[in-house]
Amino acid sequence: MLLAIDIGNSDITVGLWKDDSWICQWRIPSRAELPEVFYGIKLRDYFLESAQNVAAVNTVVLSSVVPGLTEKWRSVTKSLFNQETIILGPAIYSKLPLTVLNPYEIGSDLVANAVAAYFKMKQTCIVVDFGTALTFTTVSGNGEILGVSIVPGLRTALKALSQNTAKLFDVPLEMPKSALGTSTVTAIQSGMVIGYEGLVKNMVEAIRKELKEDCPAIATGGLSFIITSLKPYFYSVDPMLTLDGLRRVAELLRE
Repeated sequence: MLLAIDIGNSDITVGLWKDDSWICQWRIPSRAELPEVFYGIKLRDYFLESAQNVAAVNTVVLSSVVPGLTEKWRSVTKSLFNQETIILGPAIYSKLPLTVLNPYEIGSDLVANAVAAYFKMKQTCIVVDFGTALTFTTVSGNGEILGVSIVPGLRTALKALSQNTAKLFDVPLEMPKSALGTSTVTAIQSGMVIGYEGLVKNMVEAIRKELKEDCPAIATGGLSFIITSLKPYFYSVDPMLTLDGLRRVAELLRE
């Protein structure tokens, strides 16, 4: 079995791969102040609850954009699985069938997305990742990361709005029935969700125009299902894309 770990700014996503499919997926809040033992117990509990054998894990691969959690998780997995974890980063980018733009600046999660998209599409495509940040990663058909665009993610923008505006508050991120907000809740939902729908479409079309190519867009990330009207706009909505990229990286290094 293979264990893939994606440490993001808001959540840690953990996936267990066995027999050509993801058999388990778990999410844990990213909190760098928590001790290593907390994450070790959490991970062991997940295995017990899912009736999975810790000893069956023979590969662990990790991406992290939170430096304070990287070493904690490396230590946790070393202790639990008795093996070294593959850390996706500049040290191994040269071993990938992908040219990584600005290796020391780009987030390793975006590299994982690009790897997965490259193998999945085999043509120029755009990965739209709905996470803490909303990112657009463009990958060419010959395996080159052409560029990345970043804006605040839906929940990040909503949090900033509620924290910096005295009379506004946090609301559920749901697609409103109308663009005309008739209450505080629907007003925020309209501006955020419908507004971000336009942002995504405009950004994707701007990239296509610059490339002079009608390349497909793939959505991923924990919030990728919120803007339901965008679903037919994407080639696919794949919440496991980042973990798939990590799995591909581990397989490439094994080979």
